[in-house]
Amino acid sequence: MPDVRMTGLTGEQVSKRVMQGDINIAKDKSSRSIGQIIRSNVFTLFNAIIAVAMVMVLLTGQWRDSVFGFVIILNTGIGIITELKAKRTLDKLSILVASTYLVRRDGIDQEIAHDRIVKDDLLWVRAGDQVPADLEILKTWGLELDESMLTGESRTVRKNVGDTAYSGATAVSGLALGRVTAVGERSYAATLTAQAKVYKKTHSDLNAGINTILKFMTFLVVPLCILLIWTQLNTVGGWHAALATGAWRQAVVSAVAGVVGMIPEGLVLLTSLNFAVAAMRLARKNTLVQELESVETLARVDALNLDKTGTITDGGIAFDRLIMLDEPDSDAVDSTNEQNKKKHDAARHAAEQALYDLANEEQPNGTGRAILAGLREKGVSASRIAERVPFSSARKWSAITTNDGVTWYMGAPEVVIAALNDTYSDVLKQANACAAQGSRVVLLARTAAEIPSEDGNEPTLNPNAVPVALVVCTERIRPDAEKTLAWFREQGVRCRIISGDNPRTVAAIAGKVRLTGDQAPRYMDARELPDVNDLDALADALENVDVLGRVLPDQKKAIVQALHKRDHVVAMTGDGVNDTLALKEADLGIAMGNAAPATKAVAQVVLVDSKFSHLPDVVARGRQVMANMERVASLFLVKTVYSAIISLGVVLTAMPYPYLPRHITYVGALTIGAPAFILALAPNTRRYIPGFLKRVVAFALPGGIATGLSVLLSAWIVPRVMGWNLASPKDLESLRATSAIILFLMGVFVLSRVARPLNSWRGGLVAFFAACGVIGMFIPFVANFFALIIPTGATLIATGAALVIAALIFVVCIWGVPKIGRIITHETKTR
Repeated sequence: MPDVRMTGLTGEQVSKRVMQGDINIAKDKSSRSIGQIIRSNVFTLFNAIIAVAMVMVLLTGQWRDSVFGFVIILNTGIGIITELKAKRTLDKLSILVASTYLVRRDGIDQEIAHDRIVKDDLLWVRAGDQVPADLEILKTWGLELDESMLTGESRTVRKNVGDTAYSGATAVSGLALGRVTAVGERSYAATLTAQAKVYKKTHSDLNAGINTILKFMTFLVVPLCILLIWTQLNTVGGWHAALATGAWRQAVVSAVAGVVGMIPEGLVLLTSLNFAVAAMRLARKNTLVQELESVETLARVDALNLDKTGTITDGGIAFDRLIMLDEPDSDAVDSTNEQNKKKHDAARHAAEQALYDLANEEQPNGTGRAILAGLREKGVSASRIAERVPFSSARKWSAITTNDGVTWYMGAPEVVIAALNDTYSDVLKQANACAAQGSRVVLLARTAAEIPSEDGNEPTLNPNAVPVALVVCTERIRPDAEKTLAWFREQGVRCRIISGDNPRTVAAIAGKVRLTGDQAPRYMDARELPDVNDLDALADALENVDVLGRVLPDQKKAIVQALHKRDHVVAMTGDGVNDTLALKEADLGIAMGNAAPATKAVAQVVLVDSKFSHLPDVVARGRQVMANMERVASLFLVKTVYSAIISLGVVLTAMPYPYLPRHITYVGALTIGAPAFILALAPNTRRYIPGFLKRVVAFALPGGIATGLSVLLSAWIVPRVMGWNLASPKDLESLRATSAIILFLMGVFVLSRVARPLNSWRGGLVAFFAACGVIGMFIPFVANFFALIIPTGATLIATGAALVIAALIFVVCIWGVPKIGRIITHETKTR
C-alpha cells in the first residue's frame, strides 16, 4: 500500500459519529426481515376470510366444523418456520459474499463492512470496489470509475485529487484514498445505488397467475357468501324461524362449507414455501439466491451467456513465454558474436522489466498476476516508474513511463496495433497463431515519448510505438466445464461465450470444452458487430455466433438486450466489474463468489465457491419449482371451481348445502393438501413455457365442472330416489355423507390426472391417499369426527349408482370441455 502520511479518525471520533447517526447504514438486505415474513404469511386476504369463517362456526358451537381454521394455522406456521429457516441459511451465506472496505483509522488500515463506515473516514477505493459513500479524492494512483449506474454513460472517468466520487460508482482500475463526505441516505446517489443492490424485483409469471386467480376469487367469494347465508336461512324457515329455533347455526355452518371450498388457501402458502425450500437446497450447494422469486426465472432460461474467465476457465493462468519480435532463432545466431548476443539479452531484460512493472498494479487482473509470478521466478523485481495508466477493460491496454522517458504499452495485440501508424500484419498473424492454440496473448510495445492524453485527461496510445514482444499465457480449463455445457445442450439452452479476450483464443478454448458439441464453434470479433443501438441487426448477427471476443462492457449489455428482442430469457454469468451492466440487464444475473463486490451486488444468484458446475443444479431447481407448482396450482384450482359451481347451484335451487366444512377438510387434506406438498418437492426438469395461468385454468375446468355437476346431480336426484326429506336431520346427514363420498372419488380422479405418469412412485402416492380416505371411514374416531357414514342397504346401491354416474361425467368433461374451449377460441380468432 502506498505510504500516505494520514492517520484517519481515532476510535473515539468514530464512536462519536456513530452516536450522531453519521454512519453508512444501508436499508437494502438480501432477505426479508422476520416481521415481513410473519406479515406476509399471516396477514393475507384469504387468511382473514378463513379466520372470520372459523369464528362464525365456533359461535355456532359446532367446533368440529371449524377444523379447517386450525389446518390453516398449522400451514401458516409451517410456512413461517420454513421461510425463517431459509432466511437464516441465506443470511449466513450472504456473509460469505458481503463486500468489505479498507479504511485508515488510528494510522492503521483495516477491513470493515460497508455499514460501519462513518463520515470523515479515510477510505481506500480499489479496483473492483463499488464506492459505498460519497468521497472527496485526497490521493489517486490512476483511479478510473464506471459511473454508468449514476449517469447511464458507460465510459470510464479518471479521477483527480479534489474530485468527488459518488456512491454507486464502480472502480474499474487504479487506486485512490478519499475522505467520506456523505453517508447513508444523505449520500448523493443513495436512491440510485439502491437500484443496483441485491433486491432487484423481477417479473414472476407464477405470482402474476396466482394473483389473477386471487383477485377473481375476491370478487366471487363475498357476494356468494352473502347469498349462501340467505339461502341456507330460507331452507330452515327464514330469519325469524332460524333465530327462534337455533337453526341459524346449521345455516351458518352450511354457508361456511361453500366459502371455505372456494378459497385456494394453500396455493399461496405452497408457492412461497416452494421458493424458500428451493433457495435452501441451493444454499447447501454453496449457491446464494438473493431474491426468492428469481428461482422461477431459472426455469425459463433458454439463453445463457458465459464469461470465459472464471466460468469456463477457473481463473487460473500461468505465464508461458515471452516472444521477442526482433530476436532470430537460436540456431541462426552466431555464437562467436558476443556483441550481438549481449544486445539481444539486454533487449529481453528490458522487455521483462517493463512487463513486470506494467503488470505490477495495485489490483492486477489474472493475466497480470500470472506475469508477476512467472517473472519473479526469473528474478525480476519492481523498479521505479514515472507515470502509470492502469489497465482498463474499455481501453484494453495499460502503460507506464520509466524514469528515462521511455513509455511501454501492454494490451490486446489487435487493439494496440490498430492504434499504430504501421499495420504490423506479420506481428498480428503471429499473435493470432498463438491465440488459435488457446493461449492468451498480449502485445508489448514501446516508444521514446511520454503518454499522450486526449483533452488533457483521457490517456491515448502513441501511434509511433513499436511492437517489441508477444507475451503468451495459458489458462486452466475447469474440469467440469465440458460436462456442464453438455447438460445445457441436452436441455435446449443455447450457450454463448462472451469475453473481452481474443476471439481465436476463446474459440479454441470453446472447442476444447465442446461448447457446440461435435461442431466447431463459430467465433467473431465484437468490433465487427453492428452498432449497439441497432438491436435488430445485432440479434440477427448473434444467431450465427457461438463465441464473441473483444467485447466491451456496453456491448455485453446490448447483446442481452438483443436477445430479449427475440423473446429469449437470458441468464448471464460474470465475475468482473465489466460484467455488471450485462448482469443487471439480464433476466438472471449469476456472479461468481470471487467476483468484484459491484458484480455480486447486482447479481440475483451468487455461486459462492465459484463453481460453474453448480449451474445445472440452479436451472434444474428453477424448473422443478415451476413445473411442480403448475401441477399443484391445478389441483387447488379444481377445488375452487367445483366449490363455486356447487355454491351457485345451491343458491339457485335453494337447497341445503350438500356437505359440511369438515367434509371438505377431510377430502381436501387427502386429495389436495398433503399430495400437493409432496408433488411440489418432487424432481422435475421440464423446461418452463410461458402461459402458466392459461394452462392451469384449462386443466382445472374439466375436473372442477365434473365434480361440481356430480355433487349437484347427486344432491338433486338421490333424495328423490330414496324418498329422503331434507328437513329431517337424519336424511340430510345421509345426503351429506353420500356427497362427501362422491367428492372424495372425484378428488382421487383429479389427483390421478395431476400426478401422471402413474407408472412410478406417483401411482403409489395416489393409491396411498385413496386407501387412507377409505380406511379413515372405518376408524370410529375419524368417522365420528368428520361425520363420515358407510352406506348400507338401499343407500349403498344409490351411492354406488351415483359414483358410476360421477365417473361417467368425469370422463365426458375431461374429453368434452377442452374441445368446446378450442372451438370457442377458434371462432373468436376467426371473428
